[in-house]
Amino acid sequence: MTLNPIMGVYVLAIGVIWALYVGLRSRAEARSRAKKAAAAEAGLHEPASLHPDIDPLKCVGCGACVRACPEGDILGLINGKAELLEPSHCIGHGACKEACPQDAITLVFGTERRGVDIPDVGPDFQTNVPGIFIAGELGGMGLIRNAIEQGRQAIDSVRKLGGRRSADAYDVVIVGAGPAGFSASLAATEHKLRFVTIEQDSFGGTVAHFPRGKLVMTAPATLPLVGKLKFREVEKEKLLSFWQDVARKTGLKINYGEQVEAIVQSGSEFEIRTTRAFYRTASVLLAIGRRGTPRKLEVDGEDQAKVVYRLIDPEQYRQQHVLVVGGGDSALEAAASIAEQPGTAVTLSHRSDSFSRAKAKNRERVKAAQKSGRLNVLLQSSVKRIGRHDIDIEQQGRQMKIRNDAVIVCAGGILPTAFLASIGIEVETKYGTA
Repeated sequence: MTLNPIMGVYVLAIGVIWALYVGLRSRAEARSRAKKAAAAEAGLHEPASLHPDIDPLKCVGCGACVRACPEGDILGLINGKAELLEPSHCIGHGACKEACPQDAITLVFGTERRGVDIPDVGPDFQTNVPGIFIAGELGGMGLIRNAIEQGRQAIDSVRKLGGRRSADAYDVVIVGAGPAGFSASLAATEHKLRFVTIEQDSFGGTVAHFPRGKLVMTAPATLPLVGKLKFREVEKEKLLSFWQDVARKTGLKINYGEQVEAIVQSGSEFEIRTTRAFYRTASVLLAIGRRGTPRKLEVDGEDQAKVVYRLIDPEQYRQQHVLVVGGGDSALEAAASIAEQPGTAVTLSHRSDSFSRAKAKNRERVKAAQKSGRLNVLLQSSVKRIGRHDIDIEQQGRQMKIRNDAVIVCAGGILPTAFLASIGIEVETKYGTA
């Protein structure tokens, strides 16, 4: 059969388009393979927190998840299926799951090799103890946008509890004034709930403890009573100033410097004892951080005043010999920031062979500081002793002594398991499960 000229043009056009599509897809797949191989070779194969688990039987290779990820080439297509290319870069946006038309993506914590302790929390943010809710970092949602959204949604769940409370009881006591607690407090105000917000430290929770000038990565979020926030990358001080302005304009009151000592169930209500007061409430929202007590090195000399567990101002370390311990974002940011100060000599010690838990931007910053000679990086090393003017470090069997004026330990924190257990909240170690 002979094609007429018009039909021939159509067939040719379709053939050209198809060839172009196949060529572009092949090149994209080659880039994806290269990125995945490079990440594996660098030891960056462990997700730091919440991340997607992709079911290859459901995935149709449409690429919607790849395009939806706001963090760049975290996902890619290989053999027609979506895969995590750079797992350690994933920070748990969850946009990939929302974009998948086949419901092939589940957001999970931990991996087969690395477990993550997560309190038992249901889809409504209620724990195994009815009436007690968890939102934000404690539940594994460290990302600001996710924490804000969880705080708002948790209050929606609190409102649905129903039931009656005694005349002197609150609808909800919110513990923590970080992103989740702040959002929950605004939502409680919006819905005219009777509530009180308690914060043992300062406004902003974990964000307030970030180093001065730190860029806070956020995606657009919706704050109750305010609307959509369009911050994408903003310094800590600017974000906190914005939140404080919102609190002032909305009349939000937060009890600072007040720490919860005990939460006890009494009938259908809870009794909360703090360092300042006693409350009765129908429900509790825990919006506290995961850090709890800072994780220590447990070595001789750690009790000295020169050893601290977070960086506040890099300038205070000018002209000093500083050791930073850790391999996460806080450690890398601290080391790179201090290394920029005049006259400093900075050493970064990490027990692993790579900085797999840190963001790419921080890894690049450390690499640049190391290349310029401003930062000494000791991988696969551990601190053995902290002296008055020096440090003993072991690296792969080699012992070394380094001059030292200050130590900053950024080894994370111990989950407040004892506090959760006293309330009856169960904690599960997740190995790649939702």
